[in-house]
Amino acid sequence: MKKTGIIIAIIVGVILIWGIGTYNGFVKKQEAMTTAWSQVENVYQRRADLVPNIVALVKDYAEYEQGTILAVTEARAKAANATVNTENFDENEFANFETAQDELGNSLNRLIVSVENYPDLKANEEYLTLQAQLAGCENRILTERNRFNETAKVYNQSIRKFPSSLVAKMFGFEKRPYFEADAGADKAPETF
Repeated sequence: MKKTGIIIAIIVGVILIWGIGTYNGFVKKQEAMTTAWSQVENVYQRRADLVPNIVALVKDYAEYEQGTILAVTEARAKAANATVNTENFDENEFANFETAQDELGNSLNRLIVSVENYPDLKANEEYLTLQAQLAGCENRILTERNRFNETAKVYNQSIRKFPSSLVAKMFGFEKRPYFEADAGADKAPETF
């Protein structure tokens, strides 16, 4: 009888230690994902910070391109107000954030394409510097989004695997969304 009690205590102890380790592993992966998300927000913020500079410079050269400039300004405001709660990562909130950021990127692309009509602006050193910084931002955005997707993948896999999925369900760890390609992203752009 005493031996059975010891065996049960050992089994319960092993399960408890495994459960604690699994829980702590989920927390670690969740924090890695939150950190990766912060990097995504940082690069989006850097792009948003560049927008007023590039808009002001283009505005000086292209007074009649007000529609394009207004679209960029409105998209920047919308992107700046879009947020995601890192504790929850609600799918709709995530989709709205991604849509706002995509709108800003698309309006910036239209602005840069409209600059083709202004040879003096295209040769302006300040514009070229801003354009290079913006291109660098877009590359960093892609890199950080990929890193976020990788951390979300590791986290999502860990909470879905059995038997750790039992601990995940018990403590409310839920699947997180990924950044996905826009519809039509598989086709090369016609101009840029």
